Amino acid sequence: MRSYPVNLVGLEGQRCLVIGGGAVAARKAAGLVAAGARPVVISPTLHAELENMRAAGQIEHFPRPYQPGDLEGAFLVIAATEDPGLNRQVGEACRRAGVLVNVVDSPQECNFIAPAVVRRGDFVVSISTGGTAPALAARTRATLEARFGREYEAMTALCAAIRPAMRTAFPDPAERKARWYALINSPVFFLLVSGRVSDARAWAEAMLGTRLDEVHSLEARTDSHGQR
Repeated sequence: MRSYPVNLVGLEGQRCLVIGGGAVAARKAAGLVAAGARPVVISPTLHAELENMRAAGQIEHFPRPYQPGDLEGAFLVIAATEDPGLNRQVGEACRRAGVLVNVVDSPQECNFIAPAVVRRGDFVVSISTGGTAPALAARTRATLEARFGREYEAMTALCAAIRPAMRTAFPDPAERKARWYALINSPVFFLLVSGRVSDARAWAEAMLGTRLDEVHSLEARTDSHGQR
């Protein structure tokens, strides 16, 4: 199945529905929570993990079966009940309404596929087989989780923090692009691998020729997991 990969952002203000309350629904809801959403879960009962999310205020729960009107205003829907017929019904309704929908274990009913994800802060690697080989995607994710340590989160956070200063220091887009590549390939990355966040910040400051006060908070955020 051909696909066009995207990363959805800004889910905090969007109505994201999870139809179903079992273990699969719990995994799907957890993925939405990790992306910043507060999903609405519609199910008469909740898996223990979903109950924990509800108690923590991470999800909103409607303790009843799905109703067609539930799709009103929805940006994204995941049909994850244990009833394939109901999942199919939800998928058909979403596609008619032009709503993004993922029907678990039924790629042909989806208009988006939820990939396997390795997440290190804002550094995200997604793996998809178009819904045809989820076990292969899971195996690849396990391999990549061992490959990409927390230093990738630290590097991404550092880049985000210095972006305004980089734009000011190097207004020419071509030069700025070259500086970004130089930074990524510099000792900064290897300093972060070693957990030496202060040294990494100092190297970035030297490269830019300016002090980066906004980067100082990075040390507290990243030095605890700079190592793999």
